[in-house]
Amino acid sequence: MICSKSVTIAHRHSLKCGWMIGMLFCLATVNAAAQFATSKAFPDQYKKQNRNALHRLLQGQTDTVVQYFHQYLDSFPGDLESHYGLAAAYSQRGFFYKALKNVKRAVRLGMPLERFVAGPSALLEPLTSRNSFKSYYYKHGKPLVHGPMQTNFTDGSAAFWVRTDQGREVQIVIDGGYAVSVETKAENDFSGVIKIADLQPDRSYMYEVRIDNEVLHMDSFRTFPVAGQKAAFTLGFGGGAGYTPQFERMWDTINTHDLTAFIQMGDNIYHDTPKEVEIQRYCYYRRQSRPEYRRMVSSTPIYAIWDDHDFGDNDCYGGADPNFPVWKQDVWRVFKEQWNNPYYGGGEDDPGCYFDFGIADVDFFMLDCRYYRTNVHDDFKPDSMLGAVQTSWLRDRLLSSTATFKVIATSVPISQGTKGGKAGLDTWDGFAEEREALFSFIEENSINGVFFVAADRHRSDIWKTERATGYPFYEFMSSRLTNIHTHPVPAAAIFGYNDKPSFGLLSFDTQQIDPTVTYKIYSIDNEEIYGHTIYWSELSDQ
Repeated sequence: MICSKSVTIAHRHSLKCGWMIGMLFCLATVNAAAQFATSKAFPDQYKKQNRNALHRLLQGQTDTVVQYFHQYLDSFPGDLESHYGLAAAYSQRGFFYKALKNVKRAVRLGMPLERFVAGPSALLEPLTSRNSFKSYYYKHGKPLVHGPMQTNFTDGSAAFWVRTDQGREVQIVIDGGYAVSVETKAENDFSGVIKIADLQPDRSYMYEVRIDNEVLHMDSFRTFPVAGQKAAFTLGFGGGAGYTPQFERMWDTINTHDLTAFIQMGDNIYHDTPKEVEIQRYCYYRRQSRPEYRRMVSSTPIYAIWDDHDFGDNDCYGGADPNFPVWKQDVWRVFKEQWNNPYYGGGEDDPGCYFDFGIADVDFFMLDCRYYRTNVHDDFKPDSMLGAVQTSWLRDRLLSSTATFKVIATSVPISQGTKGGKAGLDTWDGFAEEREALFSFIEENSINGVFFVAADRHRSDIWKTERATGYPFYEFMSSRLTNIHTHPVPAAAIFGYNDKPSFGLLSFDTQQIDPTVTYKIYSIDNEEIYGHTIYWSELSDQ
């Protein structure tokens, strides 16, 4: 099995083998994807093309979809997602021999067979329910479909998210002894979370994932440093992770940094279909099935918020009503199936993806900038990005925090001028009064150590907002994890980078007399592009 961050030669060898398998999987589509980016016959970005085709399939345009994928394979033979799409299309037409033939071709080229069991079930169940597929799956498939994903850690606990092929009892076994299990069920899309308690702070453990006493995965994890105490650690973050085969190696690059945690800042999958649950799940499944991504999330705790392309569609807003439009609740439910954040907004009464968590003496406040946002282009005033309940939550959490650094994570930039023209209203520039109210609240209550991280713009930036009545507000931004499309760097930024896909690292050291946080930008090729350090004394009115 694939193992990373291990301490044995066997584990290192296993990781090397996993990397080689992942490279074979990537190479099967990398050339097609690279050509696709400039193809006149297929002008859309790769992250959109299969999603849009399956959307048409759900609308009953089966013949059109079959023709589309065959045409694409004529131009780019070996494309995995095209074989997946043909399997779904032929499944809908009842041509089960052709459907299974495309399944087998995709598997031979490197696609995990479990991908077809994941679904979407509305498209593939006519095939997967047949004995011919079941027989093939019985010989070659595995019960662990997605995960394990480390998530929702503390200094004394760890949690692991998994998805199985059907209802299963899944065990996590720690250091060969301590075992905890969960039963996955259809109502949660066969996903489940296993939480391990009574662990020691800042300690490494080995773990195994077992189903029916078979070890399906081995890896290691490390609990967080002691809550509230000074420490040194590094956290990664980024957004803009559209599905792009030649850039999926980004997850392996990130995984070399031995991070305490990683935050996915929104635009994580680009479903852009708020009313189609099956397409949302499809977009999650194709990322969760990538071997590079599975290696990263199995060895690094993951936290996630959404932005427009994961919540609704481009520059979308949900409105003040927690239950209207009605699709908001379904998007929220699907989102919760894919992650295991500490909590999700205010629960059933006040849904959303906002939450907070802490590592050592650093607190993170993760914002939902879409669910309650109002339409900035309407005449209705006052406009709001966060809504009344989330605003009250954020203020209460900031007031009660005793952390050295307080990191506010916003899926869209908060600094002025990060996005030009009328489109800039999609950032906090469209909610300038609310932004000023937040800045003023921090100043009036002498809340020290606050800075911002953001995403949305397809580049990595550093921004600084000077204030007449308090310390300056820094913003570190990164949102081109795997995207092809880039955005230009505005002149007002302290620094910006968009040459290659990139991600951000935050290295905290609160053990110093004047604690520091250093933001570094790394490219997909693990090149250190730029670094900037800020001291706690710069974020203080004392």
